[in-house]
Amino acid sequence: MNATINLENKHFPVLLNELISIISPLYGGTFIDCTFGQGGYSKKILENKENNIIAIDRDKDVLTTASKFEKKYSNRFKFYNIKFSKLNKIKLKNNDLRGIIFDLGYSINQIKNSKRGLSFNNKGKLNMRMGINDFSANDFISSMDENSLSKVFKIFGGERYSKKIAREIVKIRKSKTIKTEDLVQIIDSVKKYQKTKIHNSTKIFQALRILVNKEISELINALINSFHLIPIGGVIAVVTFHSIEDKIVKFFFKHYSEERNSSRYMPNKEESKKCFKLINKKPILPSFKEVNQNPPSRSAKLRYAIKINQECNFNDFMEKFKYLTDVEELR
Repeated sequence: MNATINLENKHFPVLLNELISIISPLYGGTFIDCTFGQGGYSKKILENKENNIIAIDRDKDVLTTASKFEKKYSNRFKFYNIKFSKLNKIKLKNNDLRGIIFDLGYSINQIKNSKRGLSFNNKGKLNMRMGINDFSANDFISSMDENSLSKVFKIFGGERYSKKIAREIVKIRKSKTIKTEDLVQIIDSVKKYQKTKIHNSTKIFQALRILVNKEISELINALINSFHLIPIGGVIAVVTFHSIEDKIVKFFFKHYSEERNSSRYMPNKEESKKCFKLINKKPILPSFKEVNQNPPSRSAKLRYAIKINQECNFNDFMEKFKYLTDVEELR
């Protein structure tokens, strides 16, 4: 028997032990796993027979795994193939919801799937759709104007050479359809003299994934709907993997766990009540052991908050990140 484990192709639920330590005091109820994927979080939570899981995932490729869970855990597991921004559409049978969990990373299966086109190591048509999408990466690359492409690359990817790359894309697409390998070549041609620790294409591909899947508005709406769905005393926990996601989650938890004016435009109004209680103001990071075992986890950050108020006005939250959601609407 070969005892060697191919870690490169193995999926690891990130910060699993840390997440369980947060939600385990609430065991004996229902938890919503908003990014079911390969079921790592759900499986661990269901080990306690008093727990129930409602799982959500927009990716149809997880239906096989979800079906196995439904057979194994019978009436303790329910799956919905929807975007997690729509979790407010879920009808809870009992008023025993204890926690809502998000893992915003991509699974190894998704990254390795060449049909997805999520990785710059793939070849073929640009896709990047995670399910229930209106547009693909190919749609944007082949039709979006130069200024809009540049803005997407700059804001969603933090790409220093966004203008040059956008200009080159518009030039090349006049004579051919730009495929994944072509986009990588374009990026390399612009950044050929740059020596960095990350791959030349990382930032551009991140920007396109965010745009195609509308990850910003999805996250913002999901956080707001999570607050409205979960009862007082429940926990919302989110694992992020890049700075934009973390910035959004950090603001959501921190801003609404502090006493503040109801609106910055009406400072004389009565101060709003706190909506959350924060136990950890700083994010929880993977241990050295976890990063060594699963290198992609190195960028993960876990933040969580406990709901302490029934009502909350999220206008400030929506306004804060409007510049990002506006970019998502570019065509």
